[in-house]
Amino acid sequence: MSVLTDADRRLFRRVAAARLPGADPALRRLSHCADHGRLWLGAAAGLALAGSGTGRRAALRGLGSLALASLTVNTAAKWSTRRPRPLLETVPPVRHLARQPHTTSFPSGHSASAAAFATGVALESAGLGALVAPFAAAVAFSRVYVGVHYPGDVLAGVAIGVGAAVLTARWWPPRPVLPERERPSVSAPALPAGAGLVVLVNAEAGTAEPGASSPGERLRALLPAADLIERGPDDDFAALLDRAAARAVEAGGALGVCGGDGSVNAAARAAAERGLALAVFPGGTLNHFAQDVGVSGVEDTATAVGSGEAVRVDLGVARPPGAGREVRFLNTFSIGLYPELVAIRERLEDRWGKRAASAVALLRVLRDAAPVELRVNGRDRRLWLLFAGNGRYEPEGFAPVFRPRLDDGLLDLRLIDGAHRLARTRVVVSALLGALGRSRVYRAEAVPWVELEGLGGTETLAYDGEVAPAPAGLRLEKERRALVVYRPAAARNANVGPAARAGGRRNGRRGRRHPADGGPSVPGCSHGSYKWTAR
Repeated sequence: MSVLTDADRRLFRRVAAARLPGADPALRRLSHCADHGRLWLGAAAGLALAGSGTGRRAALRGLGSLALASLTVNTAAKWSTRRPRPLLETVPPVRHLARQPHTTSFPSGHSASAAAFATGVALESAGLGALVAPFAAAVAFSRVYVGVHYPGDVLAGVAIGVGAAVLTARWWPPRPVLPERERPSVSAPALPAGAGLVVLVNAEAGTAEPGASSPGERLRALLPAADLIERGPDDDFAALLDRAAARAVEAGGALGVCGGDGSVNAAARAAAERGLALAVFPGGTLNHFAQDVGVSGVEDTATAVGSGEAVRVDLGVARPPGAGREVRFLNTFSIGLYPELVAIRERLEDRWGKRAASAVALLRVLRDAAPVELRVNGRDRRLWLLFAGNGRYEPEGFAPVFRPRLDDGLLDLRLIDGAHRLARTRVVVSALLGALGRSRVYRAEAVPWVELEGLGGTETLAYDGEVAPAPAGLRLEKERRALVVYRPAAARNANVGPAARAGGRRNGRRGRRHPADGGPSVPGCSHGSYKWTAR
């Protein structure tokens, strides 16, 4: 250890003796700006105000990483080592900070915060990370240059910061901006300039940026031959959608929709019922489905419409026994507490972040609600929640964010069991600790179908943000590749972080092929019948 300490001090003296023209005032001011994370708070605000979803996610992950790194440095790390600060005798007075720090030297908190923020941003966007990285490196170097840290302190701080950022991916995996590209493409009607495309534009969706052109104006510029139906404040969306779908059938073209996830969900069901290809123009606040399918902007969809490039995606379907009306869902289906949980979470997540808001929402709904009693594949269950996603969602906690694939033939089934003692408390604690996958009260499996019976304990079910009366029984299954969606074959946006690219390529642990019948192999599944087993 003494050898490393001596080498650290020699390197500090070499930096102190170095003369970098013009660097003295610049590095001193930069080091001061990074006090208490002010530099990174400003950078996060700039990323968030830039308006893109990637920028907002990068800002949030950067700040979360910074908070975790700062907590680690200022609690355990500094108080366990108590290394004195370097002596300033060899450092030119022009570099000295106006106020010298009084805490111990190892590790460097400024370096940890800088590395954590830059790494967190890079996990979401390699391009944004490249913009932030030089400033983070300059802050780390400045701490040695102004004489308040040894180089070893800075290296240890950088290691802690990088580790903190990587650790955030355990609770919140980076969202792949582009999904798996090996998904086979299919042909769709090629509609140059949008001829034959009928687009329903829901101008009420999303939030418009000041000075930005309207969705209708952008679509007219991109696809001048398209037939646009714009929804006004008092127009009935369902009636306009029926009109748009009928026109698309008459034209022998395709149906388009510009709006948020609710508009897209309804248009997807209408397109599937009529055998039409669907063109999704992201126009909402979150645009979950558009991002999952691989459409990052209206230009992507316009390119795919003109060239006829598309993919097939699955639809989930809830079929009641007998002659009841079946329900198709593009994203999610749920019974129990999930609809109310989502409503509370969305009210809180802008202020608290998605993870914290999800935990608070779960606490609130579990505090006041009663579990639902039903039969799942013939077995009596008492559940706080039954959630089924159309395709496997990531992450595996109670705040699913994205789907790596939309044609996997699987339902992402998640249950919170109400039969265990203190089930509500246990599931929340497990979620906050990132150990929900090992909880005995929470189950998550990918299955091809599931039978639900005895639904008399609940009055409603929810699908894609809509609520409907619950029948006595349902069979949830998939309509494989039932919908054709326009998507460009070539990736347009390469501004993706390395972890996000890995997430987009990841093949899930669940849903492996069964050697006997070629279907999905599911734990506990025998001869095509799925049964829940207690842990």
